[in-house]
Amino acid sequence: MKIDPRKITVGELAAGYQDDGEDGVEGYGGRLDIRPPYQREFVYKDKEREAVIDSVMKDFPLNVMYWSVRDDDTYEIIDGQQRTISIAQYVEGAFSVDERYFENLQDDEQEQILDYQLMIYLCSGTDSERLKWFEIINIAGQKLTNQELRNAVYAGTWVTDAKRYFSRQRSPAAGLGGDYLIGEAIRQKHLETAIKWISEGDITGYMAEQHDQNAKPLWDYFRSVIAWIESTFTTYRSSMKGVDWGSLYNAYKDAELNPVEIEAEVEKLLDDEEVQRESGIYPYILTREAKHLNLRAFDDRMKRRIYRKQNGICIICEKEFEIGKMEADHKRPWSEGGKTEEANCQMLCRKCSREKSSK
Repeated sequence: MKIDPRKITVGELAAGYQDDGEDGVEGYGGRLDIRPPYQREFVYKDKEREAVIDSVMKDFPLNVMYWSVRDDDTYEIIDGQQRTISIAQYVEGAFSVDERYFENLQDDEQEQILDYQLMIYLCSGTDSERLKWFEIINIAGQKLTNQELRNAVYAGTWVTDAKRYFSRQRSPAAGLGGDYLIGEAIRQKHLETAIKWISEGDITGYMAEQHDQNAKPLWDYFRSVIAWIESTFTTYRSSMKGVDWGSLYNAYKDAELNPVEIEAEVEKLLDDEEVQRESGIYPYILTREAKHLNLRAFDDRMKRRIYRKQNGICIICEKEFEIGKMEADHKRPWSEGGKTEEANCQMLCRKCSREKSSK
């Protein structure tokens, strides 16, 4: 991996600045891709971009920016897009600071801004080397998400097409399944979720295999997941947001499921005071694993009272233990209607508790 520090002026950076909307943003005389396919859109608010210009006007240092060197000796921004666009937009006259546009500044003020020096780190190397460097940048406090890091390494036709489906604020994915997704589309969270689902967790491996293909297979898969959710769990509830739907779809898409019976069970579980995690109802109904429900547990005071009643003796093995080496157990399990109340509590040693739970 090669890191080449370089200083450039604001005038050099803003030369040839052009924003073609979804087709991209470029500067530095046409040699800098300011918004590569993996980058989020411009999100700075007025105060944030004005703060950038204020720093430049006062000759305060801005944080180092990172560019990746392409094979054709052009560059793409890894980190610093928001600051770069703020600077270029101001020089182009897109906004004012303290009601003063760039073109209205005195000649010496304009010259001071155009001569302001920015520190750039030019990064070049193999895909794996660049990914490692991007991870180091994140550790150092920059703001790329994990998916933005991956997009930076595997940037190309596929990432550009995938972004069209998943990475806009009003993307097709957000319109179709936004109620089931968490995170911001422009920070690549929706794209990351879809790839995680289709790849069963191997996001990097999946992206490495796409190369110059388009992202329609991923989009078709995503649509299938959403259609399956809506046909299986027919009433939408806010607790459905953020569930690992892809894993459930992959495992149960071909299972014979009765939506009417499922809806009745969902309602029953929602009314069950023992269930502490409503979002776990959906995987529980399919897997029957109670861990998803985060069932209510006996509190410490109840445990101490039962421990004293039992004189520290495990109900099963009849040996004496310290309370810290015992666990509270439901005499009648929740699956058979048992409640988390003192009359249904018994203290078992850890070994007996584990053996009872595994039966």
